[in-house]
Amino acid sequence: MQKIVIFGATGSIGVSTLDVIKLHPDKFSVFALTANNNATLLYQQCLEFNPSYAYINGADLATTLQHRLLEANSNTQVLCKPEDLAYLAAHPEVDLVMSAIVGSAGLVPTYYAAKNGKKILLANKESLVAGGRIITDTAKLNKAQIIPVDSEHSAIYQALPYGYTSLDEIGVNKIILTASGGPFLNTPYAELCKVTAAQAIKHPNWSMGQKISVDSSTLMNKGLEVIEAYWLFNARPTQIEVIVHPQSIIHSMVEYIDSSIIAQMGAPDMKTPIAYALSAPERITSGSKTLDFTSLQNLTFCDADYIRFPCLKLALNALDENSNVAAIINAANEVAVAKFLTNAHGFYDIPRMIETAIEKFAGTTPSHIEELIALDLEVKQYCTTI
Repeated sequence: MQKIVIFGATGSIGVSTLDVIKLHPDKFSVFALTANNNATLLYQQCLEFNPSYAYINGADLATTLQHRLLEANSNTQVLCKPEDLAYLAAHPEVDLVMSAIVGSAGLVPTYYAAKNGKKILLANKESLVAGGRIITDTAKLNKAQIIPVDSEHSAIYQALPYGYTSLDEIGVNKIILTASGGPFLNTPYAELCKVTAAQAIKHPNWSMGQKISVDSSTLMNKGLEVIEAYWLFNARPTQIEVIVHPQSIIHSMVEYIDSSIIAQMGAPDMKTPIAYALSAPERITSGSKTLDFTSLQNLTFCDADYIRFPCLKLALNALDENSNVAAIINAANEVAVAKFLTNAHGFYDIPRMIETAIEKFAGTTPSHIEELIALDLEVKQYCTTI
């Protein structure tokens, strides 16, 4: 029986993780659940899974939640202080850490999970985008294991030999990240200048939160995944390729030096990579639908358009372990997307804000978690004013 803490339990990844765990009560028990402010769903989850701890952001919300749980005869203890996230990630009873908080808020629990040698199920790509060297070095030093949950990185992880040492030693030519292209794949530039947040969050294949859906519409989500892959697989920039695959059936591929290509396929359902992350290198049932090949139509592919989607190019240009540009991109993008979601900015104001932040803050990469957090905050504060 492995004990798990789920950071971001009320988000789409957190909910799907609990769906998979329900199928395997003999293998996993929920030690802690965290949420930002969705107290209603967190309360329901606590009643169903009976965690030792629940975390919610805000003292008032925590007090109300604790009162409701006590009335329901629940023994769950509610936490709300920022340092409690690190406490839960590092707790000695915890075996698995699902890092599914959206944005750089997931950086701290991911870092402390790595520092304490946990098995990290990484859905929070921003942890590696902003803190790639810090997180990977900390994980290696403390023998923590990082298993990707993003469907693309999970596909690559599954297409590589388990426990490999380096891409070159196992004869990998390149890894190929597939992108759906988002809701605006074929939208002309002139129309993209006028698209709204309501249009951007309507992803054609995946059910995701608003921030990630907007990132998918700008292809920044794919750019962040490129940076994540750079660190996850210790790849050279020349070993990473992006190709658009609108049907989202092939989740990603690995090309070997003998020209063989191994692809991972499946229905677009996050429960599949979550189940593999929970059990790797073994496999367990996920609750996902199996792929019916007879119902598939054409699988198509095309190159990414860096003119209509400049966010992807900005991310590709940030592949440098000695630069802080990836961290700047991550922070600036969070603010830019938030402004777009409130209709305070247009679609192309997102890459413009990111470029402005890069020009102002580019420099030496932070070497400690505290420096990284300070940079993230400074960039965000600046971006709120422009």
